Amino acid sequence: MTIKVMIVDDSSVVRLVMQDVLIKYRDINVIGTAPDPIFALSKMQNDWPDVIVLDIEMPRMDGITFLKQIMSTRPTPVIICSTLTERGADITIEALAAGAVTIITKPTLGLRNFLEESSNQLISAIREAAVAKVRAPAVRGSVSQLNHERMSGPKLTADAIMEAPSTDRHLPTTEKIIALGTSTGGTQALEVVLQALPATCPGIVIVQHMPEKFTQSFANRLNSICAIEVCEAKNNDRIVPGRALIAPGGKHMLVKRSGAQYHVEVIDGPLISRHRPSVDVLFRSVAKSAGKNAIGVIMTGMGDDGARGLKEMHDVGASTYAQDEQSCVVFGMPKEAIGMGGVDHIVSLDKISQVIYQYGR
Repeated sequence: MTIKVMIVDDSSVVRLVMQDVLIKYRDINVIGTAPDPIFALSKMQNDWPDVIVLDIEMPRMDGITFLKQIMSTRPTPVIICSTLTERGADITIEALAAGAVTIITKPTLGLRNFLEESSNQLISAIREAAVAKVRAPAVRGSVSQLNHERMSGPKLTADAIMEAPSTDRHLPTTEKIIALGTSTGGTQALEVVLQALPATCPGIVIVQHMPEKFTQSFANRLNSICAIEVCEAKNNDRIVPGRALIAPGGKHMLVKRSGAQYHVEVIDGPLISRHRPSVDVLFRSVAKSAGKNAIGVIMTGMGDDGARGLKEMHDVGASTYAQDEQSCVVFGMPKEAIGMGGVDHIVSLDKISQVIYQYGR
């Protein structure tokens, strides 16, 4: 299948370089480019794209307004092309809340070299967006994200960070842990899950594939609409009831136990399963440190990150769950985990908050 792509960006350099990069791939067809959404809409009426690559700050109509219009009339996978700055992160989170699928970051300088060197990120994002099940945002909007890392080089496993767990020898503790891992469509799903939880729920640790600088804005947004506290994790933060810790973009997050208490360790390290943060790293650390005192949930996302780690949690006695295909934007990660035999239960998105609440009672 050929993926029809429309590029909407007020930078002629971005439009030209993206088109030059994409023309090399037989499964991608750039059907048009436009300097702003008004021009784009006129072109799209005759040939609607499968994927739109969209800048946010543009003349005549900004990207957020355009995105909301598209999602309300004809939901289409949209990739946000955003600057990697604090202001860019805040605006992008707002755009993602309007229903975009994923992010590609771009620097303020050296655009041509960056886009040429990062062509694998762009191709991966387009192919992933093309298979996403896009829906109009729910009440208050929803967010969706992917942290696109370089796809070249060897694909490392969590062995590069820590040894695999052995049998579960963990003593029971009143402290319980919920470990969630997700990618494409995951921030939409996380919003649904976290908003439904009371402040008395068990402590939660989350890996959502997302670039650095964006996880802080994402956590702040969730914190403003949830009863629980949601924050970007910092090294040695305690995992406590009523708090969700989100792994910072560009860092791995591990769970450690000290006595009857748990905390997180935030570290540098190589890409694991081609991601940083990696769900496999989080899940393996939970298997090693918490065992049957935890549950693991793998949610919507492309690829297989988290599938091995969830199997390791399962093997040491933790309860494990996978989001069902119908409610996933992309069923890749749950499907891989199910195929590896590491999933005890398959549940719909609207049941995950109930699983978490019941576990904490």
